[in-house]
Amino acid sequence: MTHALAGLVLAALAVGVGGDPVTVAAVGLAGSLFPDLDIYAGHRKTLHYPVYGWFPAGLAVVLAVAVPTNATLALATFLVAVALHPVMDIYGGGLELRPWEGRSERAVYSHYHGRWLAPKRLVPYDGSPRDLGTAAVLAVPTMTLPEPVPAFALALLMVGAVYVALRKRLAAVWATLARALPEPVAQHVPARFFE
Repeated sequence: MTHALAGLVLAALAVGVGGDPVTVAAVGLAGSLFPDLDIYAGHRKTLHYPVYGWFPAGLAVVLAVAVPTNATLALATFLVAVALHPVMDIYGGGLELRPWEGRSERAVYSHYHGRWLAPKRLVPYDGSPRDLGTAAVLAVPTMTLPEPVPAFALALLMVGAVYVALRKRLAAVWATLARALPEPVAQHVPARFFE
């Protein structure tokens, strides 16, 4: 939810300089979620580029400033959202099923550095009360966008509140489900789900 709201904040900025609200909201949301498409294939490594992601994002921003059309603003919004995602992950918890235990020193893989970057735990983990607080702060600028974006942001916050209440129980459920999988399926599930 926090990534999604960050993408919508970027959309609000793009609307402020002339972007179509529907277009930039859709691409901001898509860009903010895009890196997590690697969740079952090298999560936080395959599609997470905390350094290299800023090169195309920066070029897209320069293009959008030089030629501020809806298309260039949408491209910049998408690519900045993609680049911002792994940076947000660095400031969260480690890559583990129970990140509140703080056992993992892997936040995001940096292809530039050739190693995993350690989590800073400013927001201890996804689904923590601080994560919900961060999401609430990010939701404020989205209220300047036309409907249905504000309603969507509020819905994300409500889902987030339920997620915070259930987060630790969900980790136990995932581990139980993972252990119950048949071997041919289980071999394709990341090891962290069996913790």
